[in-house]
Amino acid sequence: MHPIRRGRVWNLRGVALALLLALGAVHGADAAKAPKPTERSKQKAAAETERAALARKLANLKAEIGKTESAKEDAADTLAESEEAISDANRTLRDLAAEQSQINSKVAELAAEQLRLSATVAAQKQQLAKLLREQYVAGNEDRIKLLLSGDNPNRINRELQLMAYVSQSQARLLDSLRANLKKVEENQAEAQNAKQELDEIAEEEKQQKAKLEQEKGRRAAALASLSKKLVAQRKEAGRMEQDAQRLDALVDKLNKLIEEQARIAAAEKARQEKLAAERAAKAKAEAEARALARAKAQAERERLAQEAKKAGKPVPKPPPVEDEPKVAAKPEPSEQRDEKSPRPSEVALAPVVPDGVFARLKGELPAPVAGKVDKRFGSKNADGVAWKGMVVKAAAGAEVRAVAAGRVVYATSLRGYGNFIIIDHGGQYWSGYGYNESVLKRAGDVVKAGEVIATVGNTGGYEESGLYFEMRHQGKPIDPAGWVKF
Repeated sequence: MHPIRRGRVWNLRGVALALLLALGAVHGADAAKAPKPTERSKQKAAAETERAALARKLANLKAEIGKTESAKEDAADTLAESEEAISDANRTLRDLAAEQSQINSKVAELAAEQLRLSATVAAQKQQLAKLLREQYVAGNEDRIKLLLSGDNPNRINRELQLMAYVSQSQARLLDSLRANLKKVEENQAEAQNAKQELDEIAEEEKQQKAKLEQEKGRRAAALASLSKKLVAQRKEAGRMEQDAQRLDALVDKLNKLIEEQARIAAAEKARQEKLAAERAAKAKAEAEARALARAKAQAERERLAQEAKKAGKPVPKPPPVEDEPKVAAKPEPSEQRDEKSPRPSEVALAPVVPDGVFARLKGELPAPVAGKVDKRFGSKNADGVAWKGMVVKAAAGAEVRAVAAGRVVYATSLRGYGNFIIIDHGGQYWSGYGYNESVLKRAGDVVKAGEVIATVGNTGGYEESGLYFEMRHQGKPIDPAGWVKF
């Protein structure tokens, strides 16, 4: 083969080899990857660990209330376990559906991005192939040979500049191609992770649906065997009063728990503010020390210059400036949580709505559910006991919505009220929602006004589907009619 043509071939091979290495690095890395847990599974495990501590606290609080009561068997309690399980399964299924929707949207975005990247990579490959062909046709003489050829210096200079331009173009194109191939790899990894998450969700949905059907069967069987007992116990004298006292006790204990958490949160805020003030003071002192050091150095330079001028000597070179002084201070406190600082679960029930906001909504709150008011606040039952809330008849499964923004402080079963949820709206205003088939939020969750928090049911031994709705201020029941537009 002719020496010049052989040189062209080797140069082309070098560029082609670089392209192959760029492609091979991506596929090689892909093959070397081992399956790993999805981001969703990691986040879910962390969230469950976080909620476990709060769940234990609320379970202990509920158990304390139970100790003060008679040990007499309650037919509704027999149903409570399956009713709570049905609620949990429905909430999980709803959460999974929301997750599935989000991940499907992400998969669609990743697919669109993959198409865009593939088109870009294909265009860059074509561009590189064109560059290789043009280089082959035009020839690519060795730089040293060109310099030693004895040819016209102007031609040599032009050829060298052209070679440099071509090399730079090749390098830029290869760098861009490598970067885009890396993006393709990352996109594929994200898409694979999303698909794995969807598979996880599908499996969890299957399990939850099976659990839901099983628990519905258990509840139906228990309800059939206990129907007469439930009717009899609902008619017992003082029944509603006992339920109201139980709710009063729960509210009292929750208030104490929230006050304790608010105290912990305030102490932590004060600690953080103190740390911030100390850091600011230290930074200010160091800045002042640096300014003083610079001023001293400048004064010393001016003094030496004046002395040299008087003596008729050249101005001496100023001495090297030493490192700027640091202010003596205590070691910086660790930013990590120490044993005395509160864990997230310890402040999970702290109010999120400022005082005074909810009070301004009086008379403007939306109804928590669409339906007909059956029992009103203050009306009395057969025993002469007044209702401390109101009951709204509604279709089973209808959505129950939060009347205002706030934080969920209780979200589980309570004797006499079934699956019950309480929201703290700030300023010691609370709203409670009972008889629910499913509670869709967890204790600690922050909710918006109008957000779906539960579905209508007849849990807790109530005979018809409906919603028990109650409002409290400073722990005492207040008439919802003056607040809510029913």
